[in-house]
Amino acid sequence: MNFADRDPALRPLLDRVLSADDRARVEPHLDELGALAAGELDRQAALADANPPRLVPYAPDGARIDEIAFHPAHDKAAALAYERFGLAAMSHRPGVLGWPTKVPHTVKYALSYLYVQSEFGMACPLSMTDSAARILRLFDPERYVEEIAALSSTDPELRATGAMFMTEKQGGTDVGLTETVATDQGDHWTLTGKKWFASNPSADVILTLARVPGQGEGTRGLGMFLVPRLRPDGTRNAIRVDRLKDKLGSRSIASGEVTLEEAYATPVGQLADGFRQMAEMLNVSRLSNAMRATALMRRAVRESVDHTRARHVFGKPLFDQPLMRATLLPMVLDTEAALHLVIEAAARLSAADEGDAEARAIVRVLTPLAKHTLCKRARTVTGEAMEIRGGNGYIEDWVNPRLVRDAHLGSIWEGSSNVIALDVLRCMRRQNAHHTLAAAYGSRSETKSRWEALRAKGDALLQLPPDEQEMRIGRYADDLSRAVMATLLHDQADHETHTTGDGRALLVARSYSALLDDPDPAALPRTALRDDFAALADGGPVPPDTLQESDTLQESDTPHGAHTLQESDHA
Repeated sequence: MNFADRDPALRPLLDRVLSADDRARVEPHLDELGALAAGELDRQAALADANPPRLVPYAPDGARIDEIAFHPAHDKAAALAYERFGLAAMSHRPGVLGWPTKVPHTVKYALSYLYVQSEFGMACPLSMTDSAARILRLFDPERYVEEIAALSSTDPELRATGAMFMTEKQGGTDVGLTETVATDQGDHWTLTGKKWFASNPSADVILTLARVPGQGEGTRGLGMFLVPRLRPDGTRNAIRVDRLKDKLGSRSIASGEVTLEEAYATPVGQLADGFRQMAEMLNVSRLSNAMRATALMRRAVRESVDHTRARHVFGKPLFDQPLMRATLLPMVLDTEAALHLVIEAAARLSAADEGDAEARAIVRVLTPLAKHTLCKRARTVTGEAMEIRGGNGYIEDWVNPRLVRDAHLGSIWEGSSNVIALDVLRCMRRQNAHHTLAAAYGSRSETKSRWEALRAKGDALLQLPPDEQEMRIGRYADDLSRAVMATLLHDQADHETHTTGDGRALLVARSYSALLDDPDPAALPRTALRDDFAALADGGPVPPDTLQESDTLQESDTPHGAHTLQESDHA
């Protein structure tokens, strides 16, 4: 078993979006990580999930130490992520995995997507470590040379992990209610306050917001500070871990409630820019959330396909039962579309980092769109996969309960779905983001009318009273996300039909668009549910000339059609 080999979309997509050199460089790493994710990493992830971290507040002599004890499986999974593959380091320096330059974001997210299919929890500290290095590079690179080097190291003796302490009990969504106070001590600052949900509380480098006296109210009064685990003299900083959270999912890593007791801190960049800097960190972390949701969907689909192939009901495999195919096909399509959206956002992020203003505007709205839509869809896909496996899917001996638990976190972490939808609305109000998207993705004949309608709908939405805008933005955000994904799938279809002659991607694109227009399985291309369903689920060639625009199931497909529906109802 190799998760890269079992993914019908990953390699063909990378063939299109990567340069020839980068595509050749990544191939051996896809192969190695795909095998590890399906084998050793998966075993360690299950152990780490079953044996969550524990807080050790005191040393035997009674000294306060606030250490986190991890199961060895956690440490093995961490070593693969941080050291062997350098997932937190590759965006910040050349040389990781043999790259002559920094590794493109597209490669980082593709490899991380394979990793997360087995170990979801570790992606949180990985993302925060990556994002912390990014923020320090962008806003204060000269002051924090050593910290950036440690955060981007793959050396087990030198590497550091990062964290982002933002949530407070009274001010989760409303960051402007932050009460932690910063005090200027001359050569450094001290922070005093409580952080209610702090993941990776034992991090070496913590970025957090605190209120700067005299700077104003709300978010304008917040500055960003770096709080190190150790003071410059090597003593433990005044960071007290009050308790660890007993979480539904993401159990392999620690999240806790933390009190800062005049903790040593230093400012990051201009203190007046604290909230803007944290917003940059959040946006990158939100793209990581979307990637993780996609990885969970891919694992869930693979588990479901394998189960239905092996499980026989009423004389034939579940995989061949019509109603089961109608259940599986939307899961397959949504998972593949999600991967395209994540990789597209990653590519736009790379271009934005190189100074492309258009790419920066696009990724600014693509990121919340991806998080909003994909994290919600992951909850449905993993839940369907649990039901498909039946009673065993509800038992902890199988991976399905872990997938369901972890999927629910994506819609909460780094902003709940409503918060994210309002961020999309903010992009529309300030930058006409729906026009930006329509200009970038609305020229294809297959999706042009969809984009014209969405642009007009967005304009009409912005003419409504503010409360009406907010009530409608959730559904509209999903419509935008799905329109982008439909366009990207057709782009991939063009590439594959012209370079390989394979019509599989074209069938995926047409089937996905058909689902958007009408969720009734009868609206799907007949070949998607029948002759070529296996190629969609597992990969495999589809002759392009077998696809017809009118190739949909009709009511006239009886009595055979009626008979198969009756069989599937029993199944």
